[in-house]
Amino acid sequence: MPRKLVLHQTMLPGMDDVEASIKNLATSGIEERGAVFTKPAIVEFILDLAGYQAEHRLFEKRFLEPSFGHGSFLLPALRRLLSSWQQLGTSDPDSLKMSIWAIELHPDSYEKTRAAVLALLNDFGLIRRVAVKLVDHWLVQGDFLLERIPGEFDFVVGNPPYVRIERIPQTLMREYRARYKTIYDRADIYVPFIERSLDLLADGGKLGFICADRWTKNRYGGPLRRKVAEGFHVESYVDMNCVDAFSSDVIAYPAITVIRNSNPGPTKIVSRASGDESSLKMLASKLSSGTKIQDEEVVTVEALSDGASPWIMTQCDSSKLLRHLEHDFPTIEQTGCKVGIGVATGADRVFIAPYDQLDVEEDRKLPLATTKDIAGGQVEWQGLGVVNPFSDSGKLVELDRYPKLRNYLNARREELCKRHVVKKAPANWYRTIDRIRADLAHTPKLLIPDIKGAANVVAESGQLYPHHNLYFITAGEWDIEALKLVLSTGIAYLFVANYSTKMRGGYLRFQAQHLRRIRLPMWRTIAAPLQKELIEAGQAGAWEDGISLVSKLYDLTKPQRLVLASHAREGVS
Repeated sequence: MPRKLVLHQTMLPGMDDVEASIKNLATSGIEERGAVFTKPAIVEFILDLAGYQAEHRLFEKRFLEPSFGHGSFLLPALRRLLSSWQQLGTSDPDSLKMSIWAIELHPDSYEKTRAAVLALLNDFGLIRRVAVKLVDHWLVQGDFLLERIPGEFDFVVGNPPYVRIERIPQTLMREYRARYKTIYDRADIYVPFIERSLDLLADGGKLGFICADRWTKNRYGGPLRRKVAEGFHVESYVDMNCVDAFSSDVIAYPAITVIRNSNPGPTKIVSRASGDESSLKMLASKLSSGTKIQDEEVVTVEALSDGASPWIMTQCDSSKLLRHLEHDFPTIEQTGCKVGIGVATGADRVFIAPYDQLDVEEDRKLPLATTKDIAGGQVEWQGLGVVNPFSDSGKLVELDRYPKLRNYLNARREELCKRHVVKKAPANWYRTIDRIRADLAHTPKLLIPDIKGAANVVAESGQLYPHHNLYFITAGEWDIEALKLVLSTGIAYLFVANYSTKMRGGYLRFQAQHLRRIRLPMWRTIAAPLQKELIEAGQAGAWEDGISLVSKLYDLTKPQRLVLASHAREGVS
């Protein structure tokens, strides 16, 4: 019989509700539980990377699998353990009793895998009575984040569940938050799985997980990154975005991370792995070697991040240039530029239409810029407009003063009132989600699409208001054409490629949080002749000259210029 969940003592009331929530989650479907099963070749690769290999005396080590599902990791690990025991151990099966601790929340998965483990032990010659005794000691049916777990482990390996927090009952989520400091913002549940696994590692113990890579870059991963930076060594990181790593078709943006409980040190990074079994075997051997590697396949980075900062996982020369710019120059907004995102209306079918067809007062609509308007690298307005319900003071206008606007919105009131933003403030039923500031439409700015493979920076002269799928940068003291030139010649791509998570197809997220990391000189500190050259090159679209000018602007060395030039080539649409 499976051992039942035993909850920690807690200061929170309502533990009956917590247990009820756990049972509901345990019996929910695969999607709700975040159950995604890993392919055998990937599992063997991770076990090799972690050092859990049969030629070692594995029966003297402790192995933890925090969410064993159908046994994708547990069964291969057991085969290695039993092979090691038969070759190097004693004939006493009691010596295996402390070797495994494996947990699964879902009762049916627990029972299925328990039967598979018993069959495996039988294949290795253990009699039924002994096998049942071992399995009952090894396997636990319960919640890894709440279960009592004795001792420390030399290996924690697996594929933690990927569950968005909104899918978890609030009572249970409150309990998780009370226990785990890394649950921050909209962190997925794999984040506290990593936190607890790290805390359970013995000195020198290794964690080897395949999971979504978002925590290494995104805001919600900050506390976990800080924990790792302050007390652990990320030995290797393998980007698996281009590998079919799972038994089902999922969009998970996976990566394999191996972390040792030891002082921080250099990290071996693979940005493009193969799913081929023999290639993975050779790669595991290379990554597990104690030597520093720098070749086309593996890059060694001395420090992934500074505390909670996003991990920098590019080639060393690129990261060195990035750190140089961050050390010597202010952020783009410190120079007077402003970075933002266009308007989210919450009801585009109401607020957005062909400009000439919006039957409202002229000062209640603005020409709208979308990604289609700048797809060719310059502004070609397609004729859309957006209704503006806000006055210059930031308050909603009084509809009685604008009869056309009132009639237009009243005719669509039912659709507008269905929005969540209206339920919170019914009197503001006709507002857009984001406030519209009409002066932004009349301000020269740069427009940058969110998801692109390159820095598609387009100058807009001050006639259009950006839509939500566009980010904008106003120039402050900078000349808009000079700023466009600087950002288009590798600088924007350098920062975004280092700080953005990658999407399918290698696309990047050119979001405000990444664009704000860009470093610039203050415009007034630039010599007048160089200012003039930057402006003229920007106006002419002279990008080859631009690389030379930008290198002069940042006073780059020859090696740094080559790095910038490579990013300029990568960042060309």
